[in-house]
Amino acid sequence: MSRVEFIRNEEKKYHDFCYENYKLFEEGSWLYKPVKTVMDLLPLLEGKTNNIKVLDLGSGVGRNSIPIAQDIKTKNGKVLCVDLLDSALDKLELYSKEYGVEEVIETNKADIGNYVIPKNEFDFIVAVSTLEHVESEDVFENVIRQMALGTKNEGINCIIVNSEVEEMDIETNEKLDALMEVNITTENMMNKLSHIYDGWEVVKQLVKPLEYKIIRNERDVLLKTNAITFVVRKK
Repeated sequence: MSRVEFIRNEEKKYHDFCYENYKLFEEGSWLYKPVKTVMDLLPLLEGKTNNIKVLDLGSGVGRNSIPIAQDIKTKNGKVLCVDLLDSALDKLELYSKEYGVEEVIETNKADIGNYVIPKNEFDFIVAVSTLEHVESEDVFENVIRQMALGTKNEGINCIIVNSEVEEMDIETNEKLDALMEVNITTENMMNKLSHIYDGWEVVKQLVKPLEYKIIRNERDVLLKTNAITFVVRKK
């Protein structure tokens, strides 16, 4: 098993556990509420009166895509949700019905590193904590280039991505191998984003050090990261 295969297997176990044991929009996990930055961007779409198209890369069970769908439902909007995990897409379809947006949500099972984004197709593309899970830096850059090309004029890309990730066993203080396929310096990540989106309007740019507890193979692990928020609009 390659390192990437090992990481993806561990991530699958972690996410399958979360999706099975925590309910969307209920307290107790990161599924409790959508990402504030994503929700804060929705008013920027209000000038687009009809047929709004949104792409959520690595959508999971709909933490962000379901509230987006609720917001654009009356504008004949569509949210295309791409994820690799069956557990995510199965739950997403159930939650879409529960929250009355099943006609707005479309699901697509795919590795976002291989997913082909149609050119000039979307008004809003969201990638939250997912781009660092493609298999290499080259794939990372290719996905972002496709996001840029797939965005309509005046469209928005919202990227939240981890950099300089560290993991530590909380009980033993042992430093662990960070299970992140693309784990590069914050400066390098920012340079890649700034280069690809050269000429776009920067709506929000923020680097925030974070640390939180996760569970890996029944061990409590402290994950530290510099979380980058990068929001741009196509001129």
